[in-house]
Amino acid sequence: MIINTGGRTDTVQYYTPWLLQRFREGFVYARNPLFPSKVTRYDLTPDKVDAVVFCSKDYSPILPRITEITDRFSTYFYYTITAYGKDIEPGVPSIDESIRTLIELSHIVGRKRIAWRYDPVLLTADYTIDTHRRTFSYISEKVAPYIDRCIFSFVEIYRKLEYNMPELMPLSVEDMEELAMILGRTASDNGIYIQTCGTDKDYSRYGIHSSGCMTLDILGNANDIRFRKLKHNGMRSGCHCIESRDIGAYDTCPNGCRYCYANKNPRIAKENYMKHDPRSPILLGSLSEEDVITQARQTSFQEKEAPQCRDLLSGM
Repeated sequence: MIINTGGRTDTVQYYTPWLLQRFREGFVYARNPLFPSKVTRYDLTPDKVDAVVFCSKDYSPILPRITEITDRFSTYFYYTITAYGKDIEPGVPSIDESIRTLIELSHIVGRKRIAWRYDPVLLTADYTIDTHRRTFSYISEKVAPYIDRCIFSFVEIYRKLEYNMPELMPLSVEDMEELAMILGRTASDNGIYIQTCGTDKDYSRYGIHSSGCMTLDILGNANDIRFRKLKHNGMRSGCHCIESRDIGAYDTCPNGCRYCYANKNPRIAKENYMKHDPRSPILLGSLSEEDVITQARQTSFQEKEAPQCRDLLSGM
């Protein structure tokens, strides 16, 4: 089983003490977002977890103690650094601060465990194609020696964004082609492997690879482990990732990113953040008598060693 710590909220940036406590105690509870009274218990132990996946916009809170997890588990880190400022990402550190933290993280965990996420790619009157050209080039030059790959995606304009970001400009096919060309060529110039996320569109003519951003190949190569050949069903149309289990909760990230899909609105997220108890086994609030708790069936994706191989090794 793959444990995801950052799909529903930025657990690292805002809930590091809780996260470390959960791994120290060896279990965590996660509430079903569609049926809140249904709660799943996951064991957070090396024999039950194949890999721990992190996704954050600020790893500085966990850096002093990250080895408490990396020394025990296979891991992979997605670090989101975009072209946007406080007008779009109010709670996110500056680009230069983020770059410094990424480099520090790379020194600790190694470059092959880090992917730089440059997403979502969006356009407004202030954030133009030329803005992306300049910013992506600047970040690429700084982080190239410290990352495994770069992953990008184009913004999906769902209904909530029409209210949260009315200044958002729809991306035309021509816009996406030009942006893909810029990102692909810039990545190539800096020796960065670049791929798409959450789309079936082909930009290979610009040196861009089409793949899931969280695959068993990526996790296996980063940690020198072998996984079985399993189908990657993804989480939505165009997604080619392996299934994982998220231990966070929606509507709990105070970052206030205006394009965020995981928060209904920033006010609710901030209110929920205040309900967090770092001593609780569940991220938001606590368990109640009405909750129905189920122990997760945690099946390993790793390739099992053949009996004859074990016999040979034991006789050496």
